[in-house]
Amino acid sequence: MRADPPALDAIANFLIERGSPGVVIKKRQVQGYYAQGGAAVGIRGDVRRFLRGIKAIYPDIDEGGVSSRILKDRNWNRTWQKFFTARKIGRQFLVCPPWLTPPPLRGRQLITIEPGLAFGTGTHATTRGCLEFIESAAEHFGGGQFDALDVGTGSGILSIALAKLGAKKVWAIDNDPVALTVARKNLLANGAARNVRLSGAGLNQIRRSFSLVVANLTAETIFDLADGLARKVAPRGFLILSGILHQKVRAVIRRFAGSGFNVLRRKREKEWVTLLCRRLRRGSRFRVQGSRSEAGTLNFER
Repeated sequence: MRADPPALDAIANFLIERGSPGVVIKKRQVQGYYAQGGAAVGIRGDVRRFLRGIKAIYPDIDEGGVSSRILKDRNWNRTWQKFFTARKIGRQFLVCPPWLTPPPLRGRQLITIEPGLAFGTGTHATTRGCLEFIESAAEHFGGGQFDALDVGTGSGILSIALAKLGAKKVWAIDNDPVALTVARKNLLANGAARNVRLSGAGLNQIRRSFSLVVANLTAETIFDLADGLARKVAPRGFLILSGILHQKVRAVIRRFAGSGFNVLRRKREKEWVTLLCRRLRRGSRFRVQGSRSEAGTLNFER
C-alpha cells in the first residue's frame, strides 16, 4: 500500500501485529507478507479501517491503494516462523511462539501465543504498553484477586496476562469471530480458559463494572466507546487505554478527565501511546512514583 512516509512505521507495525511475519518498507510503500492467502480479504478490510482512522493525521494516505497477490509456493512455515522469537516484556512476562523452546523463565510468567490472524502477539508497542501497565495495576491489588474486562481482546494475550496476575474473572470481548477463535485456542494453551469469559457481546451489553478495564483499540474507537468504557470501571478502578497515536493523546486524556479519571502513567513508544488511568473519588489526590513515561510502582494518597 502507498502512504505518506511518516505514516509508514505505524502501518508496518499494524501489519506485523495483524500476523505478518515480515514487512518491507520502500519509499512510499509498505509490503506485508502473509502465510495464508485465504485471509487476504479480511486483512484488507482491517487495513482499510486502520488507514481511515489515521487519515486525519496523515492526509496523503491512499486508502484505495491496498492490494494483494498470491506469491509462488514455497516453504512458508520455515520462512515466516524465523521472524518470531521469545520476548521479555515488562518485569514479569516472557511471550513465546509455540514452536520455540522458551529460555529460562527466571521468575517470569510464560505466555505462549500462536501468531495468526488476530491482533496481539507481543511485537507491537501497544501490546507491550498494556502488558506493562497491567503489571502496575495488578501490583496495587497486593497479590489478591480482582476482576477485569478486556475490550477488543484479539489474540487474548492481555486476558491471559490478567489471569496469570491474579484476576479471578476476566471478561474478554471482541466483535471479530476470527479473533474469538484465535483467542479461545490461546487461552486453552495457556491454562487461562477457566478464568476468562470469552464473548462477542458489545460493550453496552455488559451490565457490571470491573476493577480493571483494558482497551487496546484506536483513538477513534476509544472516543466512540468512551461513555461505555468509563461506566465499566468500578469506583477507584483502573483503566488502561492504548492504540493511541501520539498526536491524539491529549484529546483522549481530556475526554476521560471529564469522566473523573486521572492519568497515572503515560508510555510512548514510537508513534504509539498507552495510558494508565484511575477513577478517583471527588477530592482525592494521587502521587505517582517514577517517570510518567515508564511503568513502575504506584503510590497513592487517599
